[in-house]
Amino acid sequence: MSAPLTKTQIWGAPIALGVLSLVGLLAALLADGIGDAASWVALGVPVVVSIWYWGRRS
Repeated sequence: MSAPLTKTQIWGAPIALGVLSLVGLLAALLADGIGDAASWVALGVPVVVSIWYWGRRS
């Protein structure tokens, strides 16, 4: 039996993806130019991670 996971191991990635999504949404709403590019990247990372994880499970 393996050691129990810490709270950081369990919640670290979901919280990081949530913060990244929030930053992306705020950048899209409040900034133009480079803010648009930053929002695309910030909102694209959670989608890519989700697709990667979904593909890994099947």
